[in-house]
Amino acid sequence: MSRLRLSLACWNYDRTRGLLEGRIQPDGIELTYLNMPVEETFFRMLRHQEFDVAEMSLSSYTVSLHKEKKNFIAIPVFPSRFFRHSCIYVNANSGIREPKDLAGKKIGNPEYQMTAPVWIRGILQDEYGVPVDTQTYYQGGEEEPIHRPEKLKLDLPPRIKVAPIGEGQTLAGMLREGAIDALYTARMPSTYKAGVDGPVRRLFESYMEVEQAYYRKTRLFPIMHTVAIRREVYEQYPWVAMNLYKAFVQAQRECYEDLYVTAALKTSLPWLTRHVEDARALMGDDFWPYGFKPNRETLATFLRYHHEQGLSKRLLQPEELFAPETLESFVI
Repeated sequence: MSRLRLSLACWNYDRTRGLLEGRIQPDGIELTYLNMPVEETFFRMLRHQEFDVAEMSLSSYTVSLHKEKKNFIAIPVFPSRFFRHSCIYVNANSGIREPKDLAGKKIGNPEYQMTAPVWIRGILQDEYGVPVDTQTYYQGGEEEPIHRPEKLKLDLPPRIKVAPIGEGQTLAGMLREGAIDALYTARMPSTYKAGVDGPVRRLFESYMEVEQAYYRKTRLFPIMHTVAIRREVYEQYPWVAMNLYKAFVQAQRECYEDLYVTAALKTSLPWLTRHVEDARALMGDDFWPYGFKPNRETLATFLRYHHEQGLSKRLLQPEELFAPETLESFVI
């Protein structure tokens, strides 16, 4: 019996390794796994729809749903999640000592629509009273002096102030020099050196404690990426959504098991077993949940941030994000 050949662009996560190595294949599908960094995957999928299935920025995917032509449909699989308190970097001479000091400052972000800054801006507003529209956001290359247009064109309201950085400038360099006061980003800038006094520091140096307290209060583990299918593939073969979802779940369950093997550590962290036990104690056995129901509140919070920050023309409901058949819970 012939199988449907599909390409999948995704980074090489432990939670997708079974798919990457070909040991796990979705029912009825021959999957070609293309291992690529997320920035390349996002650009090529969003701009050119080069892949049948791809890991995708949750924010850019949500932006795409407001376009006249909707090119993608997602499944409730989340290959990237990240508490982002650790990703707020400030210039040591900016006068920023606590979150409220960010109001009115010059903020760098590689792209305004990037998911990590969406969460950062939302958390700062909800938890620390820093309004999104009191800052000016400077956009450009973090490490390379390149013009960096948004992957999808935005139509922001006038109250949101976004400006490009100058030719030859980088966000990392501007932060070091004080040309911007802070940087919200997914990748640690080269001008920050952990544990070293210098011109760039984290706003929350004890970020683990802060992030754990945030989780205890909100029960939110921020979602960064989802998995999107080209809509024309889904419309022709609607069964691929659930079969892909099941395969991702199977790969993740394998990962959970590997993390807690004690005969020999499968991951190069000396106290991995303790890390797993601590995560389970705080977040439960399924501490990186897939599926719609356990993530609905996290998704609703993100969609509210997306709307409040001018990225969504209307407030979407979480149910609008995914293939309808993947919304229902059942035992796999």
